[in-house]
Amino acid sequence: MFNAINESKKCKNDVPIGCIIKCNGHIIASAHNLREENNDITAHAELLAIKEAQKELNTSRLNNCEMYVTLEPCPMCGWAIIQSGIKTLYFGSYNTQYGAMGTVLDLPKLANSKIKVYGGIEEEQCNNILENFFKRIRK
Repeated sequence: MFNAINESKKCKNDVPIGCIIKCNGHIIASAHNLREENNDITAHAELLAIKEAQKELNTSRLNNCEMYVTLEPCPMCGWAIIQSGIKTLYFGSYNTQYGAMGTVLDLPKLANSKIKVYGGIEEEQCNNILENFFKRIRK
């Protein structure tokens, strides 16, 4: 999770969310939110990392991969994670507005997916990063 947290700190004007994907214990992809920077609503950290991992492995299936992300994925990202076949998802902060991996929606259950989901990993640190960002932009 520390690598995902470090990735989140690269965000400039975007909500600081970082994501990494590991395969066989090695990081094969890393990304952070670029929605505002790229003027692209689909440029979420998770989607960017999935695309990078698929390119790295030359396949659309990420069956042997684990994802670490600093905030529980939204429905768009959650569905992409399930469709990519990622076997395990670890996230930091719970997303009480849009969380799709068990908090607001439970996409794995709806999709009858076998993905393993673990939330609250380094939650305090992930929460602090998000809280500080929103305090700063509200000034």
